[in-house]
Amino acid sequence: MPISREPIGGSCEAGTVERCRSSVVGRLAPSPTGAQHVGNARTYLIAWLSARSRSGRVVLRIEDIDSPRVKPGAAEQALEDLRWLGLDWDDGPILQTPRLPLYQAALDKLKAAERVYPCTCTRADIERAASAPHLDHEGPPYPGTCAHRRAADAAVLERTGQRFAWRFRSEPGPFRFEDAFLGAVTVPAELCGDFVVWKSAGTPAYQLAVVVDDAAMGVTEVIRGDDLVPSTPRQLQLYRALALTPPRFCHVPLVVGPDGRRLAKRHGDTRLSTLRQAGVRAEELIGYLAHSCGWLDRPRPISARELIPRFDLRTIPRQPLVFTERWGAA
Repeated sequence: MPISREPIGGSCEAGTVERCRSSVVGRLAPSPTGAQHVGNARTYLIAWLSARSRSGRVVLRIEDIDSPRVKPGAAEQALEDLRWLGLDWDDGPILQTPRLPLYQAALDKLKAAERVYPCTCTRADIERAASAPHLDHEGPPYPGTCAHRRAADAAVLERTGQRFAWRFRSEPGPFRFEDAFLGAVTVPAELCGDFVVWKSAGTPAYQLAVVVDDAAMGVTEVIRGDDLVPSTPRQLQLYRALALTPPRFCHVPLVVGPDGRRLAKRHGDTRLSTLRQAGVRAEELIGYLAHSCGWLDRPRPISARELIPRFDLRTIPRQPLVFTERWGAA
């Protein structure tokens, strides 16, 4: 794998949460589009311990801008799940929906720099134009159908009643970055391409919102599942285009079912709320997860706070954690 190291550091950034980026600031960012499960719990635990083991702060953000998929009560359930796990936070919970003016300001900055263009393509258009099936959840690379447009062309589209999204002019791939867990990572060109930063519905896309939020909240490290590796080059480009300092990215292995696929309903009910209702103690689950990360020699009940001096990113196995019904067995 080619190695190219990109600078990941920090100076102080002003924002909603005024923090100096020279100190450690981690974040927990549940999405209220569904219930939190064992896979989420493992990633949250790693992120929380990474910050707390260095006397860092933790920001809690509820990523609720995907309004059609947001489920009633899911945000409150996520908070209850985190409290049950023993994971606290210093700032938040911060909702994204009231922050739309900040995202709009970032979009305006990208328009002024001609880093975005209006795109009238539908998802079906993009899939038909793709020369090969897409390799991950990001979808196939965009074929550049609307890339000839300028930002000012949006006015014409609006007058004629055409719906459009705003698409970022991406740099040509492949992309390389340094990951705190994976080391040097190369994202191949076939996973790259121009991407949507503002949806036709008039709301920001995930990529733009998280960059604006993490920068404004002073987040210095982002720990998440390795299924989001292809998102990182996109976000790093947005950081550069918006003249913001990126955090340190760290992608850890997912929790999967016995079939090797990402944990989902097909593997049974792995929701944290279900475990809690079944009488499972949080310390039992934490102990199981800690053992899977190499911090305990065997699964045994332990609290998240007791793990702070044991945290070590280097002991986490490189392969996914296979979760079964006998998860608590030694």
